[in-house]
Amino acid sequence: MPRSKDPLFYALLATTTAVFVYLIGYVFLIAPVAQLQAGGLAQKIFYFHVPAAYAMYLCGTVCCVSSAMYLLNPSDIRDAVGRAAAECAVVFGFMMLASGPLWAKKAWGVYWTWDPRLTTTLLSVLVYVSVVVLRAFAGNGEAERKFASALGVLGTINLPIIHYSVLKWGGNHPTVIGQGGGGLRHPAMTHALIMGFVAMTLLAAILLWARARLALSVSRVARLEEQAIASGQLDY
Repeated sequence: MPRSKDPLFYALLATTTAVFVYLIGYVFLIAPVAQLQAGGLAQKIFYFHVPAAYAMYLCGTVCCVSSAMYLLNPSDIRDAVGRAAAECAVVFGFMMLASGPLWAKKAWGVYWTWDPRLTTTLLSVLVYVSVVVLRAFAGNGEAERKFASALGVLGTINLPIIHYSVLKWGGNHPTVIGQGGGGLRHPAMTHALIMGFVAMTLLAAILLWARARLALSVSRVARLEEQAIASGQLDY
């Protein structure tokens, strides 16, 4: 948990808030409305939906790296970061899965279809949910930590499949940026998307920071309790 006198954390929090306020104002007041076939006004969800997907990839990568490092050399810090990253991946994954159907209903006429990218995205989110549930209910022992870390590493393997699923298997999901994409037809759209990436990156950083500190504090308190019980200083 951030200390009450932690200027860097609160500076990051203030910056994140300011960027989101700017992003929301720019998206809805300045960025032009897309063509009807792209969803019209609903297309503005794109500036939050795609950056949320990127933030999930980012948190998933952090989870994979920290979990792999924990398996190689266990430490409370690496475990806390891996745990926090899995939880943040779930948050951004559900943000993506919640915003996508709102746009899909307008563009495709349905809230959900078993599109390759949607299906693989749901699978990845469920993997990270399983990591969170495992950490919450299976205990905090060394075996449980290693099993959750291994699951966090394996879950990241599916992330590249999400990215390339449209190219390999087709589907309804649009490709807007990248090779073969329709592109953003106005400079204001490009600026809005860039600011969306900045906002979600800052949000991911602040959530990872806060949650990792909390997880680390909980782990340290648990170790102190175990040491106190072992030494006879604490009796339940």
